[in-house]
Amino acid sequence: MDALNPVMWSVHVGFAVLWTGSVLFVSIAVLPSALRGDVAGDALSRIVGRLRWITRIGALAFLATGGHMAGTLYTVESLTGSGRGHLVLTMLALWFVITGLVEVASGKLLSGVDTGKLREPARDAKPFFYGAAGLSVALLVVAGLLATPGFA
Repeated sequence: MDALNPVMWSVHVGFAVLWTGSVLFVSIAVLPSALRGDVAGDALSRIVGRLRWITRIGALAFLATGGHMAGTLYTVESLTGSGRGHLVLTMLALWFVITGLVEVASGKLLSGVDTGKLREPARDAKPFFYGAAGLSVALLVVAGLLATPGFA
């Protein structure tokens, strides 16, 4: 057995847990406080800035680890012609969409914080963060299906 495969899988899953957890934390715990104006702008800026960095570093990690796993475990035919392949492609599509939603949401939120506003930018970012959170849960479900032996 190739020792690189478990390393790639572990790094991939580790970043996935960190990233999806961060998206859910900001969406469920931080954003409601920002909507009420209960969090300081500088603290909010630091939290959302970290989410952005996690998203961007995670993108590089997912590209490297997921690309390795897809290249060693699948062919084009098995990605497009099997249930497991469809789950991998679904995961890829969800990753792209969530990444875009996080970037848009954090941009909206940070642009307002930079001007000294908090509630209005949080309100503008809310649908994007909530969309990212919902799709993060879907991503975890797809990952769970992929991890289920004998599924698809």
